[in-house]
Parts: sequence; structure tokens; C-alpha cells
Amino acid sequence: MDRKNNSSWKYIGLVIVLGIIAAAGWWFFSPAFIDTRVNEPSPITVAEAGPTPVVETSQAVAQPAEIQSQPATEAIVSTAAEQLLMMGSFYNLLYKGSGEVVVYQLADNSRILRLQDFSVDNGPDLYVYLVPVDPVPATSGTEIAGYYNLGSLKGNVGNQNYEIPNELGLSQFKSVVIWCEAFAVPFAAAPLAIQQ
Repeated sequence: MDRKNNSSWKYIGLVIVLGIIAAAGWWFFSPAFIDTRVNEPSPITVAEAGPTPVVETSQAVAQPAEIQSQPATEAIVSTAAEQLLMMGSFYNLLYKGSGEVVVYQLADNSRILRLQDFSVDNGPDLYVYLVPVDPVPATSGTEIAGYYNLGSLKGNVGNQNYEIPNELGLSQFKSVVIWCEAFAVPFAAAPLAIQQ
């Protein structure tokens, strides 16, 4: 009787261990095959120019009819209170990455880091780091000293925004890096060039 109970518990234990291994394997390796897409709107305010005003003509002045009514034209401009502070383009490190990073200061003095037309190979436990080095070394196993974590990467493809705390001095940071915390691996990086 004890042997049957012993073998039943061993079987249950083996099933539990295999389930944990399968779940961990799925967590670590499934992101490599699945893209997570994000498309957040731009944080900057845009103003659209309205239609071109209609030119009124009198009977006395002959004007061609096409001048009287012109099609609407659109122009997108950011407001004067918003500024582009920094920008750069992603390059590959241990994985492929592309797109742009831009840092805006908004009218309310908040700052947003935006990934635009962004794409990086997916992986587990990815974060967006500001780091004080440029170029970022393509080495794994060692964290970059002086990094600041802006949070989990929202998606490995698409446009996304990350808030930068007001008390954080941007001048100390030279790059943005997509970082895998689970394995201490830099996926891709972009230099932060100050805009004048």
C-alpha cells in the first residue's frame, strides 16, 4: 500500500515539476516568436491649419473662378511651448533594433521619451533604460553603471511613450537601451543627441 502511495506522489511531483519547467520555458522563449505591437499617440499637441479662406470677388473685377474657392490645406505644427530636447536612431547590439527615439518637453514642463517607428527583436523581461554611455557596449552579464529604468517595454513593435521624472537630469544620459533584465543583455540602443 505504501509503495502505491509513494509512486502516486512521485508521479504528481513529476507532473508539477514538468509544469513549472514548461511555464518557465514559455515565459523565456515565447516572446522570441510573438510580436507585441503598440501604437500610442504622439505626446505633442498639433494644430491643423484650416481651409484657405474664400476670396470674394465683385462683378467689376473679373477673377477666374478657381481663385474664389481653394481646397483646404493641412499643416501640422507643434505649439511654441513644446520642445524637442533630444533624438537618435536605434542600432543593433545583441539583437536587431530600428526606429527613432525622441525626447520632448511638453507645455506643462513634463518630459516624454517616445519610441517612433520602433522595432526590436522580442525577448523576456525587456525594459527601457537611460544610460550614461555612448556607444553602448554589446556585452552581456553586466549591468551598465548609472542606468535609469523608465519601465517595462510596452511592445517590441510600434510607437510608445515613457514619462521621464522631472527631477531626473537628462544631461547625464547619453543613450537609450532596450535591456533584458532576466539575462542582463542589451538588445538595441540609440544615442541621445541634444537638439538646439
